[in-house]
Amino acid sequence: MIVVVVIAGLLMGAGAIGALVRIIRGPSALDRIIASDVLVATAICAIGAEMAINRHTDTMPVLLGLALFGIVGSVSVARFLSARDDT
Repeated sequence: MIVVVVIAGLLMGAGAIGALVRIIRGPSALDRIIASDVLVATAICAIGAEMAINRHTDTMPVLLGLALFGIVGSVSVARFLSARDDT
């Protein structure tokens, strides 16, 4: 089980580093926004994995807050981009 946890942690870390690189180097604002969504999703997965490994639900409010932040952020960006395309 330890091997699975280490591999999952490494993969989530690699995904987070890739998202951070895209946030820093992204050629457009849309690339940066998508990368920030990926970073939030990676954080949600990491917190969920930590909850499953340690068998507790103490960080559930943090998980729900991050999910709400991700949904509201994605919807607001989509509305902003669609309004910008109409003009």
